[in-house]
Amino acid sequence: MKIKSAIASDAPVIHDLMIKAFIEYENENPPSSALEETVKSVSTALVQGEQALIAFEENKPVGMVRFQIKDEGLYFYRLSVIPEKQGKGIAKKILTSLEEQANKVDVTTILCKVRLSMPKNIQLYNSIGYAVYNEEVIRKRKGINIKVVSMKKEL
Repeated sequence: MKIKSAIASDAPVIHDLMIKAFIEYENENPPSSALEETVKSVSTALVQGEQALIAFEENKPVGMVRFQIKDEGLYFYRLSVIPEKQGKGIAKKILTSLEEQANKVDVTTILCKVRLSMPKNIQLYNSIGYAVYNEEVIRKRKGINIKVVSMKKEL
């Protein structure tokens, strides 16, 4: 597996991977906002400083993660692995690459937020050293609330 840093022209690949991975959440209440994103919104985010990693198997994109370096650490989101490749350790390899990225820029904390209704995602992060440090309710439009946990890993 090869994992490379993305550039703005990779936005269509990033968007495609994200939609394929997040479609399983379309029946959540509310559905993931990832499903509302467009190639243009991903491209704009990359141009404005967001970063991403894309994982390839045999030159085919199979997963990605988007992230930003903030004061509190490296914050990642939209970790995506295409459905037919899930459960094969790709997400863990992407997260290992993310840790390498953090080390390169002397960032010692990696953070993310996970819906409480997604125990398999919380379990995945727990299995590689992430711990829950906060629980909150995020208020979305139309009065919908989402319970999330904040997780972090110290490198």
